[in-house]
Parts: sequence; C-alpha cells; structure tokens
Amino acid sequence: MEESAIPSVLIVQLCTSLLIAVKDHSVFLTFSNLTFQSAKAKMWSLQNLLFILCITLRCVTCEAGVIYVTGYVGREVNVSCSYDEGYESYEKYLCKNDCGDSDLLITTSNSVKNKYTIHDDKTARIFTTTISDLQSTDAGKYWCGVTRTGIDIYTEVELKLVPDSCCDTVTKVQSYEGYSESVSCPYESRYHNSLKYICRGNRPSTCLQQALITSDTKQNGRFRLDDDKVLGTFTVTINSLTQNDSGSYLCGVQGNSDVDVFSAVELEVEEWCCVKAKHINGIVGNLLLLQCPYPPQHRNNSKFLCKGDQRNKCTDISMDQRVTLQDDAASSSFTVRIRYSDVHDTGTYWCGSDPQWRVGNYTKIELSVVTVRCVTCDIGRTRS
Repeated sequence: MEESAIPSVLIVQLCTSLLIAVKDHSVFLTFSNLTFQSAKAKMWSLQNLLFILCITLRCVTCEAGVIYVTGYVGREVNVSCSYDEGYESYEKYLCKNDCGDSDLLITTSNSVKNKYTIHDDKTARIFTTTISDLQSTDAGKYWCGVTRTGIDIYTEVELKLVPDSCCDTVTKVQSYEGYSESVSCPYESRYHNSLKYICRGNRPSTCLQQALITSDTKQNGRFRLDDDKVLGTFTVTINSLTQNDSGSYLCGVQGNSDVDVFSAVELEVEEWCCVKAKHINGIVGNLLLLQCPYPPQHRNNSKFLCKGDQRNKCTDISMDQRVTLQDDAASSSFTVRIRYSDVHDTGTYWCGSDPQWRVGNYTKIELSVVTVRCVTCDIGRTRS
C-alpha cells in the first residue's frame, strides 16, 4: 500500500496523546492502547522517542491508504469513503490540505454547504461527498474524516481534474444519406472485458449517460455494436444515414479505476449525389416516355425503374406489355415506355443503372398524369 503524509492536525492529536512520565528513573510511553516501558530513563534519548513517534505515524498512514478520484472541470465528482462497523452514528467530514479548522469543507451535521454536499449511507458504511462546479483550484489532497474521542480516523484522497473535452486527434468519416456506415474504435488489450459505447458530442463527462448504444445492448434501432477482442477494436454501424447524423461522436471504453478512455470521430453525411430531377406531365391514355441517362461504365449493368417518394422506399416497376424498357448503349441511356397511362401512374419515380444504389448517376422523375376534359364532346351533348 502506498505511503502518504498525515494531516498536521492528526500529528497534533498524536503528540497530545503522547504522555511521557518520568518517575523513579522509569519512562512510560502511552499511545492509544499501547504502553511501552523502559527500566531506566537514561536508556531513552530524544532520538528514541522521535523514532517511536515516526514508526507510529507511519503505521497509521499505511492503514489508511489513498483513494484516487478523477473529475472533469466544470462538472461534479463524488468522493466516497468507507468506515468500520461501530462508527455509524459518528460524525463524518471532508477536509483539505492539512485539515485544520479553516480546511474543513463539510460535515454530516451540516450536509449542504456551498458547492459541497455529504451523505452517509450507514447500511453500506460509506459516506459520500459531492463537489460541484469543479475548478482547477479544487485539485489536490483531501481527507475523509470520522470524528471520535482522541484521534480521528482519516483516509487520504487525491483529486485529479481533467478537461471535459476530447480529443487531440479526430478520425473523419464521410458517407451519404441512406447509406450504412461503420465507425471503428480501437482500444488497449487491458480493456478487453470493459464496457464499450458511443455517444454524440465531445463531452466525456456525460457520454456514458447519453450513449447511443453499449456493448451490453449490441443493437439499438439503427445502431449496432460489434466488439472484436482479438483485434482490440469495437465497431459501431449506423444504418439508413440522414444528414442529421452528421457531427461529433465519442467512442468510449469504461476505465478500470480511472476515467473512461475516449477517441473522437467526426461524421459527415452528405446529400445523396448525382441525381437529376425531371418533371413530366402526361394525359390519361397517352404514351409516356421516361428517359434515364447512366454512366458509360454501367453499360452492362442491369437497369431499373422504381416508384416511391424516397429512393430507399422505392418499389420496382415490373416490365410487361404496358411498361417496357429499351436500352440504348450508344447514348448511355435507356427509355421506359408507359402505354395507356392512367392517373394512378402519377408519383415519384427513380431510374438508374446500379441496384446497390452506390453514388452515381440517377434520375428522379416527378410524373403527373391528368384527365383532359373533352370540350367538343360537351358541346355536342348540349346541342343534343
């Protein structure tokens, strides 16, 4: 267990409790429940006494140990300290530096004070102090204390503060709306069994609470998380991307004892490109011609026409005697012929040469088919 200094107030208490009685050439040294006796006073020197005192202080420090806590600047942090059975009704407190009167921050008898609150869970025998609105000056050494007759019980706490932002290096990922994209997040081998997660934004302090998905859930709507422990990488896949998915993300790995480990990703989702829009008007019963150009390299690809407001919600149009498709490789285009058009043909159509909908040349057609009133027929009916 690591050694540490003891608050000066404890040293004062120890020195006060140290009773040296010189009587009949004998020396009695009393510390708490320990009594040391020497036969002759001349056998003890000042160095002997100081040595005993130092050994005593050293043992008290070893028993306490050190609690390391890390917090984010501007946020809050919890400092939790346990105590032994029998001290449930005793007053607890948190102090700083040397733990003098001016260093006392909060006690359980006054559980809310400035930026500090304290709660004593007597069942678990743990009291927790919350420090809000952390600033750089809050970093340093603290002491959890339990008040008792004689010498208080102390536990040292070392508070470290880090910025609530991440990271120096950002991985940039670019994709298109409607696509699926995977984000890879590497981690060290010691985190194989740790919780992994991803969140939006760049604030580490709230990332886990706002996680889009974790390795415990693996699937959440459009998000899926796969953890490859052999490669030391977890991958988050986002399906059916929209431009609203653009922005900053944090890959998080839960730390074993310290703060979580993060890597930053910037995702840019662009509007699906290379679409030409056309507006075509038709009359019921007439022939309609829908012309669709395509890249020369798609000459041998299968061509298609589908109907739907969105390309990812588009129903293929079957070719039959009424609807036919004719490909003209020389002009890098194909033509869809619709005979005997009807008002039900009105709608949004998409035509292209890549059924996988990779970025390329596609045509979006807004088709309107209307019925034309026969004015001559109406005049004839009126005369008759």
